[in-house]
Amino acid sequence: MYLFPGQGSQSKGMGEGLFERFPHITEEASDILGYDIQALCLEDPDEKLGQTQYTQPALFTVSALSYLAALETSGEKPAMTAGHSLGEYNALFAANAFDFATGLRLVQKRGALMAEAKGGGMAAVIGLTHDQVAQVLDAAGQGQVGLANLNAPTQIVVSGAQEMIPALQDAFKEAGAKRYIPLKVSGAFHSPFMEPAKSAFEAFLAEVALKDPELPVISNVEAKPYAPGSIQQLLAEQITSPVRWVESISLMNQEPDAVFEEIGPGNVLKGLLRQILR
Repeated sequence: MYLFPGQGSQSKGMGEGLFERFPHITEEASDILGYDIQALCLEDPDEKLGQTQYTQPALFTVSALSYLAALETSGEKPAMTAGHSLGEYNALFAANAFDFATGLRLVQKRGALMAEAKGGGMAAVIGLTHDQVAQVLDAAGQGQVGLANLNAPTQIVVSGAQEMIPALQDAFKEAGAKRYIPLKVSGAFHSPFMEPAKSAFEAFLAEVALKDPELPVISNVEAKPYAPGSIQQLLAEQITSPVRWVESISLMNQEPDAVFEEIGPGNVLKGLLRQILR
């Protein structure tokens, strides 16, 4: 079972060896994006790789090439896929819901729209359960901060109004959080603050031809496989909905002889996997 990483797994040098291995796709990506994707990923000369509108297409491209390399090596498609936030697009690409060019155009648009959403922030809460985090938000969040990523049993990301993110630190520490880490992001991803991006992306998705996945892909929004005809709706909802990663992995792990492999740069998901399955 293949897992694909999301934003935060990017790093300068990612994709080394892959661009040369798949020159036609690399060229296609650069043509679609209007810039040299290989230079961005390997050298990041203008320090743009950390900006959402560049991160998303770059990460999608590298993870897609990583998948094609894995497919060449193994000769077998995965039994099931899932991706964390942006990584869900790679999971759907692997399941033939769309071709590479379509996927890249989708994440390019998604990244641009999410980069436009200002006034929000995010923070990681380490050491509290989902219920404990929800209790703190109910008591101190003033309805302006919510759950964004349910990454591991005691690693939760919250998202919401920018000014509330630092203000909540004391409340989480008092509740017993080991760490509270404001994240370097441009917006309140996976929260209602992304509603304008969701609406615009919904309109964009309506114009794109997408197919039902050919193998089970676990949706971030529902933590279960995509139902027929649900792809447009769920990809739009994903922008404002929490990433239900713990439930997704737990569901996949119910399969007999479940073996997980992280496909793409970094090893963030491997770390989360250990926490979820222990």
